[in-house]
Amino acid sequence: MTGLALYAMAAAIIGYFFVNAYTGKYGLNARVELDQEIVTLTAELARLKTERVSADKRVALLRSASVDPDMLDERARYQLNYVDPRDLVKIIGQN
Repeated sequence: MTGLALYAMAAAIIGYFFVNAYTGKYGLNARVELDQEIVTLTAELARLKTERVSADKRVALLRSASVDPDMLDERARYQLNYVDPRDLVKIIGQN
């Protein structure tokens, strides 16, 4: 009877480790989820790099060495909430 109990305990322990190897935090299923997260985060990183390049270009236009007059005018109007009387303004989403 003792031998049978030892075999049963060994089988239970092996079964436990087998189940954890498949469904555990670092198991086979987790690897698939990690691969999907890697793909998602890689796409987000590419989007953010593109956004940063665009922002760097806009900032470069505002540098004191070479200020683009149109960019300066746009930012000043936005910051000061200023509209020229000759501008056409369309108000969207007025509360």
